Amino acid sequence: MGLIKVKRKTKYETRHHPRMGCLICLVTQIKKCIFGIPIKTIHKYRETYMGKVKEVDNCKLNKV
Repeated sequence: MGLIKVKRKTKYETRHHPRMGCLICLVTQIKKCIFGIPIKTIHKYRETYMGKVKEVDNCKLNKV
């Protein structure tokens, strides 16, 4: 059993864009865990309806 593990968790989040309105998208977070306790988020990205992967921080979508 290792001390440090990397876990990936995907969940639905509601986002808002001024032109598109309300958008529900899958957001995946990759976290570093020590003994099963999440310590730090390494990477966070979302998938579009077309299947493209985009960074959550670089998008003009606000979390509702």
